[in-house]
Amino acid sequence: MPLSRKPLTLDPEPRSVREARTWVGEILDSLGRDDLSYSAQLAVSELVTNAVLHASPPITVSVRGTREHPRVEVHDHSELPPQINKHITDEDFLMSTVGRGIGIVACYSSNWGADLSGPGKTVWFEPTVDPDLEQGVAGDLFDLSEVVESRLAQTTPPADLLPIRLLDMPVRVFADFRSRYEELRRELRLLALAHGQDYPVAYEFSELTLSVEQERRQASGVDRLDEAIRTGRDRVDLVYRVPPTAPATMDRLLELLDKADQFCRQERMLAVAATPQQKALEHWYLGEFVRQGAGEEPIPWTGSFAVEALWA
Repeated sequence: MPLSRKPLTLDPEPRSVREARTWVGEILDSLGRDDLSYSAQLAVSELVTNAVLHASPPITVSVRGTREHPRVEVHDHSELPPQINKHITDEDFLMSTVGRGIGIVACYSSNWGADLSGPGKTVWFEPTVDPDLEQGVAGDLFDLSEVVESRLAQTTPPADLLPIRLLDMPVRVFADFRSRYEELRRELRLLALAHGQDYPVAYEFSELTLSVEQERRQASGVDRLDEAIRTGRDRVDLVYRVPPTAPATMDRLLELLDKADQFCRQERMLAVAATPQQKALEHWYLGEFVRQGAGEEPIPWTGSFAVEALWA
């Protein structure tokens, strides 16, 4: 059985809570981590309950991280961060069956937090064998836009921008690649946050992705791709104007993406390895920044414009 599993998609209705509990328990059992099953099932019940009551569908549940440090993630389309109830240890509140909120997650996790770096939010936790019912652990709230805007405020904008031409950009294929990139960015940031000493590449990758996002916000022309994705176009020719540091940044990003993919294929992480199409798009897209930054002419995309299925 592969370590990575397709995310569980849930309907916004009460029976989804039990479905999520059962699904997470089965995965932890398959990983040989049944010692974490009780904490994980209790915490995921709270997150799915909150999503069903307050968030916008679709709601998905994933198990990521590593076998040693599995992590449960619940994603929904609300951008409101979770709020911990400071009175969670009151006896009457602990005995209730719903509405206990994120405080239960804090008590039954070794690490937890919320990630606001894409559409909606992802609330995640690493279940613990030894819950702390006195106060729980503090959570990590990561807002990508807030972090990057802070960095931009301390940076002098580049005086000149470098033109990069992307010919026959496969719009749907790129949107698929970007979704995986955003998931991997979160995956490695969380590994770096909680277990950075064990995953030095994760820390470097996380820092580099902040530079990538900073340069993206300093560039022009990106909005045409976003519009093509929104309108469902098949392909588009683009001209980006990017900071002169972008080719070197993209070159290093390509190296680290290859390393991360090796970790996935070696089953050192529970994240899913890239498909051949995603790897081809990754090398073409990032490679165009490197090539054209060195003065070479653009090369069009020559692959398919239809997305290959990730999950069999």
